[in-house]
Amino acid sequence: MSGVSTAADRAAERAEQRRADIVHAAFKVFTQRGYHATGIADIAGELGIGHGTFYRYFENKRDILVHVLADAAQRLLSVIDFDEPGDTDSLAEYRAQTERICHRLFTLFAESPELVRLLFVEGLAADPELTELTLGTHRAIAEGTALYLRNGVHKGFLPADLDVEVTAHALVGVIISCGLSLLTAADPVAERDRWIRAGTRVMFDGIAH
Repeated sequence: MSGVSTAADRAAERAEQRRADIVHAAFKVFTQRGYHATGIADIAGELGIGHGTFYRYFENKRDILVHVLADAAQRLLSVIDFDEPGDTDSLAEYRAQTERICHRLFTLFAESPELVRLLFVEGLAADPELTELTLGTHRAIAEGTALYLRNGVHKGFLPADLDVEVTAHALVGVIISCGLSLLTAADPVAERDRWIRAGTRVMFDGIAH
């Protein structure tokens, strides 16, 4: 029985790997061609598989986009959640934590422009339901950001009367703007560093003289 179980496990692992490969191929093709211009044949051709193989794992193009968006969102949110919000006991530590998160997040954008296109462009234009799914990812980023802001308020690093929810969404606007800026930057790394410096300065120092 153990041999049968092992064979079944191997088959399940192969199926899971094939599924992941299709998601990765779809991610690549969607960001190169755009969602509406992409066909199942384009995704299958990227992997050198037949249509039948694709349909064993996904119902249609829209189904694969849902999985691609979920995978991309998880990649992005994992960068934000790398630090524990409460792991700071001084303003210097809090500022350093903010800079670390910005560096990881904006480095992801600089190294994966296709992720930026998917979450900030393509996902918003597929159809109303998928637009809402993409906006849900934006809200999740804001919710994660709010955790760090609440810690800053609780520890006295930020004003006690700070509107945490609205400020979190405003910072998501900064994050999206950075990602879009990096898409056309001649030097994405230098542009990333500019955004880290400017974003951190606005958050901690403001823009007034």
